[in-house]
Order: sequence, then C-alpha cells, then structure tokens
Amino acid sequence: MNTFKKSITVTDGDLDDLKHVNNIRYLEWVQEISRAHWEVLSLPQWKGRYLWVVRSHQITYHQPALLGQTVQLTTYVPEARGPISRRKVDMVLENSGSKIAECLTEWVLLDATSGKPTRIPEKIRKVFG
Repeated sequence: MNTFKKSITVTDGDLDDLKHVNNIRYLEWVQEISRAHWEVLSLPQWKGRYLWVVRSHQITYHQPALLGQTVQLTTYVPEARGPISRRKVDMVLENSGSKIAECLTEWVLLDATSGKPTRIPEKIRKVFG
C-alpha cells in the first residue's frame, strides 16, 4: 500500500475552548494530507483532467491533541472502485505513538471538464497501491 506521512506540531490557532485541537482542524489536516499525497502520486497529464471531492468523512477521536504536541499523520487508499476511493488517515502522537484520531473519507473522482463522476482509471488505482 502506498502510504504518505506528514508531521504537524499543534499551535495555539489549532485549539478550541477546551485547549484541545478543534474538531474542524482535524478535518483540515485530513484534506491537507490527502491533497499532498495526491500531488506526489499524480502524473502531469492527470492535473486539470480530474478533480476529487469529498462524499463523506467518518472520524473517530481517541484522545485529545494538545498545544506543542507533534502529530504524525499517515494516509493511504485501501480501496478504489468505480468513481469512489476510500482514504484512511491515522493520527498518532509522534513521541508516544498513541492514536489520537482516525478518519475514513470517501472521495469521488470527477471529470474536470464536465464536473461529473468518472470511473477511476486503472493507472490511478495502481498508484494508490
């Protein structure tokens, strides 16, 4: 499976009123790492030809992340069928390996010209591994 990793250090702007990382910020991280992974995997001829949009997010929180902690995000695509790919993002504390959250997102591949869902080409499915 083709995985991609990114580390993020929690800053004051990431926190909610409880001094935990805000729920919305976790979803922003999911979108950021997903986009970065796609940029690394995609071929030049795919850019401008395809777009990904979110169909759903299922996020589970295990423990809060706090100011100054470094979070290791790992993403991969365990399944891609038809126009839909399912992307997993695992979030752990870098120093302890404790899981803080995980998210399973369904992405839909769109034809950039028509804006309509399109079947994921075999070449794209293969780069996901």
